[in-house]
Amino acid sequence: MSHILLKDLVKIYPNGYKAIHGIDMEIEEGEFIVLVGPSGCGKSTLLRMVAGLERITSGEVHIAGRKVNDLEPSQRDIAMVFQNYALYPHMTVYKNMAYGLKNLGTPKDEINRRVGDAAKLLELEELMQRKPKQLSGGQRQRVAMGRAIVRKPTAFLFDEPLSNLDAKLRVQMRLVIKNLQASLGTTTLYVTHDQVEAMTMADRLIVLNAGIAEQIGTPMELYDKPKTRFVAGFIGSPAMNFIDVKLSDNGSEFTIGDTVFPLDKKLDTPETEISFGFRPEHIILDESGNIPLKIELIEHLGAESVIHAHLDLKESHSKKESITLRLNGHTHEKNSNTVKAKVAPEYYHFFNRNNGERIAIKA
Repeated sequence: MSHILLKDLVKIYPNGYKAIHGIDMEIEEGEFIVLVGPSGCGKSTLLRMVAGLERITSGEVHIAGRKVNDLEPSQRDIAMVFQNYALYPHMTVYKNMAYGLKNLGTPKDEINRRVGDAAKLLELEELMQRKPKQLSGGQRQRVAMGRAIVRKPTAFLFDEPLSNLDAKLRVQMRLVIKNLQASLGTTTLYVTHDQVEAMTMADRLIVLNAGIAEQIGTPMELYDKPKTRFVAGFIGSPAMNFIDVKLSDNGSEFTIGDTVFPLDKKLDTPETEISFGFRPEHIILDESGNIPLKIELIEHLGAESVIHAHLDLKESHSKKESITLRLNGHTHEKNSNTVKAKVAPEYYHFFNRNNGERIAIKA
């Protein structure tokens, strides 16, 4: 039986706004599931519906075999870690971590043992008598996690827990949370808008777009075979490039400007006006290439270079379509240079320009 089961979950607000559109998902025990998407896509709303902090309009939430729709948050056997830590400022670290257990009537010896174990696990032992104002952001987040751990819940729910931290600390805390979850084996739902965070932490991802689950799968499934143009553009950094192209009537070739690109296998679509996609790391500079570019800006990042360019075609054939290249190491190219590039066919992606769905290859 699934540890968390979402069945046709819907959220409609009194003003008629539909925030969540019938989401179905089975989450296995011990899985680390990340809800990812842009601001306003419904990921925090979905998490709060699981937690019991947001009323469910229709559908069902099951946790460890129990339907929990009508249960209060405290009855769902979950622990939630918030973006703003939600620590009691007048309490010490120890008291913050022990507070929930004390309210449950847990014996003092058991509280001391659980808090001590969590403090050791999170390297908080030297901070137990400090108050939140005496802690760094990363330390406060570890205290919030410790407070969740001591309860030994069925599931952890994280709502953008790292968004208030600086970039270096976010990377460190990603490792802390992922290693902690792996060692505890606790089923986890984690919300973020940061797709790099999502890719590095998740066993599986749910990519949300305007309350719709566009795709559910492992990070590499979404990277290699995005089901929609939205997923393709959201997963991966820098984002996937897209060019509007003309597909031949028989689906065996497409054109960019005056250049013909033959396909090994035909595309299965009646459309001729489609989107051609490829990732920045899959386009390379090559004098024999068939994609002419004019460089606008080069970002030298040490281990890699990111080139921002646009298609260098006759005005009558194309609008000024932006293209990003991600190259290993340094590049000797300069801003305003005209270059040629190419993409290997195995890295081609095609999408319906009207509905954004991935276009399949004919069998």
